[in-house]
Amino acid sequence: MRPSLLDPLFAPVTALDGVGTKLADLLSNIVPGDVSGRDLRVGDLLFVLPHSLVDRRNRPGIANAPEGAIVTLELTVGRHHPSPPGRKNVPYRVFAFDETGEIALTFFHARSSWLEKQLPEGGRVLVSGRMEWFNGRASMVHPDFIVPAEEANTLPMLEPVYPLTAGLSPKVLRRAIAQALERLPTLPEWQDRAFLEKNHMPPFAEALARLHAPEVPEDSTPENPFWRRLAYDEFLAGQLSLALVRAKVKRMSGRPLAGDGRFETKIRAALPYSLTRGQEEAVRDIHADLERPERMVRLLQGDVGAGKTVVALLAMARAAEAGAQSALMAPTEILARQHFATIAPLAEAAGLTAAVLTGREKGKERERILAEIASGNVDFIIGTHALFQESVKFHDLGLSVIDEQHRFGVHQRLAITAKGNAPDMLVMTATPIPRTLVLSAFGDMDVSRLTEKPAGRQPIRTVTLPMERLGDLVERTRKALSEGQKTYWICPLVEESEELPLTSAEDRFESLQKVFGSAVGLVHGRMKAAEKDEAMRAFKAGETRLLVGTTVVEVGVDVPDATIIVIEHAERFGLAQLHQLRGRVGRGAQASSCVLLYKGPLGQTATRRLEVMRETEDGFIIAEEDLKLRGEGDLLGTKQSGTPGFRVARIEVHTDLLEAARDDARLILSKDPELETPRGEALRTLLYLFGRDEAVRLLRAG
Repeated sequence: MRPSLLDPLFAPVTALDGVGTKLADLLSNIVPGDVSGRDLRVGDLLFVLPHSLVDRRNRPGIANAPEGAIVTLELTVGRHHPSPPGRKNVPYRVFAFDETGEIALTFFHARSSWLEKQLPEGGRVLVSGRMEWFNGRASMVHPDFIVPAEEANTLPMLEPVYPLTAGLSPKVLRRAIAQALERLPTLPEWQDRAFLEKNHMPPFAEALARLHAPEVPEDSTPENPFWRRLAYDEFLAGQLSLALVRAKVKRMSGRPLAGDGRFETKIRAALPYSLTRGQEEAVRDIHADLERPERMVRLLQGDVGAGKTVVALLAMARAAEAGAQSALMAPTEILARQHFATIAPLAEAAGLTAAVLTGREKGKERERILAEIASGNVDFIIGTHALFQESVKFHDLGLSVIDEQHRFGVHQRLAITAKGNAPDMLVMTATPIPRTLVLSAFGDMDVSRLTEKPAGRQPIRTVTLPMERLGDLVERTRKALSEGQKTYWICPLVEESEELPLTSAEDRFESLQKVFGSAVGLVHGRMKAAEKDEAMRAFKAGETRLLVGTTVVEVGVDVPDATIIVIEHAERFGLAQLHQLRGRVGRGAQASSCVLLYKGPLGQTATRRLEVMRETEDGFIIAEEDLKLRGEGDLLGTKQSGTPGFRVARIEVHTDLLEAARDDARLILSKDPELETPRGEALRTLLYLFGRDEAVRLLRAG
């Protein structure tokens, strides 16, 4: 049960004065974290932190105030000049002065009664706002603050600036956040006091209060001790949550899947290459996991082309040797069918059977496949999310393999286990994930990394080219096609857009078709699945040799003799996506090239992205650079994936705290696995505060 002292924070935000449903909808657009599917709560507002400060400490006097500067002036109100009747476009001016000169405080569409009350003639006031000068005369249009001189202490000298959305004013947001802070109850301390003292971290409530009411400019930076305290709280909540999920998964009655190697030996013999050292290590780790009675939950990270599928296949062979079925789930139909095309002949060489099941299989064909799966006649089942529909019954599912793990979150991992008798789980990603993100998003897993490319793969030459040289590129493409090479040409849009001045895939397809005729194919995400498959088949078979497409080709399509990829408007893509796209070439023994076609002028971030792409092919180095440039929220697409995006923590700034939180979570649960001690009870409060209710439910479920 949620501690009752948290009730004020779990009340709907509409319980606050002045907050109705319309304002609640606006607020939900700016609160960090995923609040979809539930009402916005008072506590959500606590974590809407300012992103910068307005410094109002500059008090130079009227005559010394520079143009455009934010200043605070202590003034005596002189005279009012209201707008003439019927002339609303003429502003209302209030003239005021100090010992250095006179200023016009200028207001448009203002109520005279309000101005007379705020700025009484002869009154002493503090005003703060942006200074303007017209023909040597000082002016301030709509001052941000006007307070009586005797209430100077109510004027925020350092004003926090919050994220906003259309229709939401800073004043309304500040008032709502202030009410949320007032409702914050006195909470028990869940952190180790010695750790807090060593790191100069204040109590939770004090940290929140200081970030919302900064006293020095440094209070707005993520490096300050107040922000670091909250970041550590959030990391600890996340690490505890993952550790509890891991414990729950491990507690599920696993079973050993010990094999004798008979199928594995035949598959290895059918492979046209030997495994790399990294692949062999991963296979050994996975086999050791499978032989244990506890469930395996392992993440296999491998860069593009590192050979993850073969490692997964050998794991599936080991499960088959133990008499169990394996399921491989891919995020898209095109990738599922590619896995099937790779796996089916190798399975056949070992005397095993494979089937593919996606949304495309219908009617009697689908019924036949479902019957084969249920009877146990199929050893390897490859498909999309369709595999985990209720109609799919496995005979004996022993191993689940999930490709592109970042598309599925912790709770999906738990749901998948319901399909068998607590099957072992191997999850794979070709998105190189920085170590810090592995800790935060996949801390409930053991991790294997493939860092080498298979033998014989050539390095990919990467060049940048301005759009002005498009004609040269087309001529070079003509030469490459005449030599029998295959080329991808990637565009950022499917069709022309009025909002974005970018070349679409459809436009580029038409222009290149005029040059190269039927040699050009087209594939994009709005095509029907059968059309996409046909476009890829024609390209793979050589019926087309230049494939124009969008990022739909990113997800693992394998054409080993494609040697050139052109990425148009490369400045529009993130580093990880550029790296994934580049990995479509260089998959055979031929030398390959990647052309990053860009439209200048380039900003600092875009320039750095293209530099990194030229400097390295190492996906893990690229991922670390991407984390620095974009932050964790964008890197995994957390809103879409179910992966935890952070409310307070900045993973690119607070990495050291994540490491400490992981160690602390392990220590806590080793001593108090059910969180029943006084500190454990306080930690349950922390889990609720940071939206980790699922972990608390796992505790209650035992």
